[in-house]
Amino acid sequence: MSAIDERFAQLRAEGKKAFLPFVTAGDPSVEWTAKLLRQLAKCGCAMAEVGIPYSDPIADGPVIQASYTRALNSGVRWKDILASVGEVSQQVNMPLVSMVSYAIVQRLGLDRFLDDAQAAGFAGAIVPDLLVEEADDLRRRCRERDFSLIHLVTPTTPAERMLQIAESSTGFIYFVSITGITGERNELPAELLDKVAWLRERTELPICIGFGISRVEHVRMLAPVADGLIVGSAIVRRFAESNDPQQAMLDVESLATELMAALN
Repeated sequence: MSAIDERFAQLRAEGKKAFLPFVTAGDPSVEWTAKLLRQLAKCGCAMAEVGIPYSDPIADGPVIQASYTRALNSGVRWKDILASVGEVSQQVNMPLVSMVSYAIVQRLGLDRFLDDAQAAGFAGAIVPDLLVEEADDLRRRCRERDFSLIHLVTPTTPAERMLQIAESSTGFIYFVSITGITGERNELPAELLDKVAWLRERTELPICIGFGISRVEHVRMLAPVADGLIVGSAIVRRFAESNDPQQAMLDVESLATELMAALN
């Protein structure tokens, strides 16, 4: 079992759901990323997703794209992220999941990526641009290491392929709530509940819903069918709009606390 498997087993035993904040590594700095992760763990987040900056993300909306650009322009690189996460992972009881482009994984090499990620304390990876049909090699290596490889399904994923993705995923399934890119939304599609419930009946793997979630009403809508909820743009935006990282961190903590209260 990976640390992610263990955390979901613990949550299920306690009758709780997971809140997963997304943070961009290196925005506004790797030092502030470390501080934010420690604070999110302190306020009770079950896990956290760490975005690895990449110049050409395929699913991220303007808020997260801009944060990646800021981080890269400031000189943040893979080794810097590993050093920062490696320090934090020893200090928090909160599994960390990397959101990373397969282009980065491939450039590093599969074994080096996994060596680096596990040494830094990452418990798994979400690789949004890796097709499930092309993931056999990485999947096998991840299973050998008890390192979770999390695949995404979307509202337009055909039922048969959705089951294939569920069978191939470990840790949890990332269910994309909307058709499109990341970013805060006023409303989420009502049919999302039925789609998640359909998949829930066909897999025992935890299902976490992400994209567009930023409000208490979103959380209350999705909590009955989800094992966890992922919130990204609403968090990243607070750092983008503030000249005071300390205040932005407090604002993120307040948002996380409010959403977690609605989730559980």
